[in-house]
Amino acid sequence: MSVATSTTNLGIEPAVLTEIYRQMSRMRAVDRAIQRGLSSGQFQFSYWPMTGQEAIPAVLSTLTDSKDYMVTIYRGIHDQIAKGVPLKGLFAEALGRTTGINKGKGGSPHISDPGSGSMLTTAIVGAGAPIANGLALAAQMRKEKRITVVNFGDGATSIGAVHEAMNLAGIWKLPVIFLCQNNQIGEYTPPAEYTASKDFASRAAGYGFEGCRLDGNDPIGFHREMKRIVAAVRGGGGPVFVEAVTQRLGRHAGVGDTPHLSKEALAAAKLDWPVPKTRALLLEAGVCAEAELAAMEAAATAEVEEAVAFAVASPATPAEETFIDVYGDPTVLPRRGVYPVREAERPVDGPGRNIATFEAVCEAQDQAMAADPEVFILGEDIGDPPGGVFKTSDGLETKYGRERVRPTPIAEQAIIGAAAGASLVGMRPVAELMFSDFTAVCLDQIVNHVAKQRFMSGGLTHMPLTIRIMVGGGIGGFGAQHSQSLEAWLLHTPGLKVVYPSTPFEAKGLLTSCIFDEDPCVHLESMKVRLFKGEVPSASYRIPLGVAKVKRPGTDLSIVTYGWHVAESLAAAEVLDKEGVSVEVVDLRSLVPVDYHRVLDSVKKTRRALVVHAATEFCGFGGEVASTIGEELFSVLKGPVSRLGADYAPIGYSGEIEGAQIPASGQIVARVREMLKG
Repeated sequence: MSVATSTTNLGIEPAVLTEIYRQMSRMRAVDRAIQRGLSSGQFQFSYWPMTGQEAIPAVLSTLTDSKDYMVTIYRGIHDQIAKGVPLKGLFAEALGRTTGINKGKGGSPHISDPGSGSMLTTAIVGAGAPIANGLALAAQMRKEKRITVVNFGDGATSIGAVHEAMNLAGIWKLPVIFLCQNNQIGEYTPPAEYTASKDFASRAAGYGFEGCRLDGNDPIGFHREMKRIVAAVRGGGGPVFVEAVTQRLGRHAGVGDTPHLSKEALAAAKLDWPVPKTRALLLEAGVCAEAELAAMEAAATAEVEEAVAFAVASPATPAEETFIDVYGDPTVLPRRGVYPVREAERPVDGPGRNIATFEAVCEAQDQAMAADPEVFILGEDIGDPPGGVFKTSDGLETKYGRERVRPTPIAEQAIIGAAAGASLVGMRPVAELMFSDFTAVCLDQIVNHVAKQRFMSGGLTHMPLTIRIMVGGGIGGFGAQHSQSLEAWLLHTPGLKVVYPSTPFEAKGLLTSCIFDEDPCVHLESMKVRLFKGEVPSASYRIPLGVAKVKRPGTDLSIVTYGWHVAESLAAAEVLDKEGVSVEVVDLRSLVPVDYHRVLDSVKKTRRALVVHAATEFCGFGGEVASTIGEELFSVLKGPVSRLGADYAPIGYSGEIEGAQIPASGQIVARVREMLKG
């Protein structure tokens, strides 16, 4: 049979089908090597086998290249192989070696290899879809012809993040393919037991774009349809949802056949296994001879054996790497006994205006967008009108257009995920969350992806995004779900920088620094501070992160605080001054990095300290600051360090309850008097 004839009969170019099988043989060689290594005890790591699903990424490898982005999941080692992630780096990463693609810091569930376009791997089911939107958004905004493919299993279709992502992608017509590799077992559960849907592809219609159900075990038919889909998405046709039906032959994790199929069903599934099926097809069609296929398989085995030998011989990633790649600058990490001196901000020349905090925030975003076309903002209701619920983006859509000022659905996971993905490829998004309480809705995106990406990738990728969050307590009428000060959640997450301005001046200068920082930053904005007015320079300026400021000098006691409690503390200091008590007020401004150097200098002078904040006192940031002061300055203190925060109860809707449970100037005065008596 001639090649020309076989082309006509097969409906695919012989060279393309051969390349598809070559990729499948590489995946099969990797799968065998890992299962052999785990069984023998040579390897010790978690493995989620992809046996049976090889045709899907193999086909995609012939339709995309390294310029196209990919997001996949912990089971996606076959996706990584086909995308072009170097096998030596892949095995070394799985073994936690310094030569791993990510320095052994992420492991196989967290591969990031921008050189091949494998941008992010998530171990959180369904979490990659919102981030894939951000990658696609960056390509769209930059007028690039890249597409993004996000792989996930059928189990992920139950996750809200996938639905939020599909909805946003449909609205913005993003160049993204949602590729559900339906292996018919959601971890340990078949689809019939977790969904009433007859299929998954039909869900796409509800979001306004195409969904199609394809046979993921038929490389020829799958290639034909995916070729059309890839061309349509690349051409600006918007997203497509592809349900590629396949069968997982291995266990959810570990070695051996899946126990979730009967003997008869497993035997039938193996007959439909695309690796041997495609091999037989190549022989039957006369596209390849046995010797050619054997040589191809031998080459794959040799490549894998070389990669395994390289990985095993490589040194383990040492403990000395612990603090490297958490932030761009390792001195940012709060560490016991290490208190670096950071330079204070420089004076800002030029005229200023007396404006409110919300206006200062808007001005910071305006000037950043003017300075850098890669800066854009997204969030709920931020367009004109209303210009943001709190008027912090008023006029910006009118000035910069809907391309760079992007109102979103009410979907916090989609918002943060899109910002994360865009920042992953160098853009500088500013994402707005309407209230601190809503961080709970998208905490996975912030904590497991944004904060950890630099470390998990071994510094190969990072996310320079800014998240602006309003904090609603202290003004009354919002109640328990709109009034929490939840900075402790964020501060407990290595990889984030967190600032909390107290005045319009700080709000503008800190936000500008956040936007142009190389690490992910959270800019907390108190509702109490929103209408504060103050002199703000008209020119753009930056307040260095990690630099506290003494807002009022004193000699008898130091109050260490931040946010709207700077104003409460200054008011308390005025009252106490009339009683002959000199209080120094230190505004932390930045919580991570934290300026312990200036805090300790202040307390060395006054020898007494009170830490004040709006957050719950129990397990609040005040406990950390007080403990550090106590440890470092025990011998010079005149009395125990005290802390004052909110009562351990949900914030009350009743004004009397809220007024009593969150410290104000009166409570601060009372606590200082109590401390001085001691």
